[in-house]
Amino acid sequence: MTSFAAIDFETADQGRDSACSVAVVLVEDGRIVERVQYLIRPPRQRFLFTHIHGLRWEDCAEAPDFGALWPDLAPLLDRAELLVAHNAPFDRGVLHACCSAHGLPAPRHRFACTVQIARAAWNVYPTKLPDVCRRLRIALRHHDALSDASACAEIVLAALRDGHALARYAR
Repeated sequence: MTSFAAIDFETADQGRDSACSVAVVLVEDGRIVERVQYLIRPPRQRFLFTHIHGLRWEDCAEAPDFGALWPDLAPLLDRAELLVAHNAPFDRGVLHACCSAHGLPAPRHRFACTVQIARAAWNVYPTKLPDVCRRLRIALRHHDALSDASACAEIVLAALRDGHALARYAR
């Protein structure tokens, strides 16, 4: 495995299509080579999770919607062989729902979950992102998409350094 991208979404409401922020951290040959973060205008003005991530409609109203952002995001994801996320089914679901809502083909990447990696590699329980970061001494501003994606990349890099094969976790 020579490249992977850690991805993290924040959502405005319960709809998987309500991404309001995304970050991608690209790793090539064991090094972080690119970090990007975007605000996204979600399809609805309803923000139910401001208390979690701090974002409001006013922060995202002038941002591009997911479809307009896709030409910037897709080439970055295309550089990765695998996507990783903490609680990967959530981020995969958001990515696929946003693509579907905008008539875009969803990426065919396999995903690896850093929850599963942390449990298998270091027996970390509970396995919330702050717990794993504390155990591995990784800096974290939880629910900031770029900080969360960076932490996921660092978790995978630590697992690789400890001899764990990333492909084992890919689904």
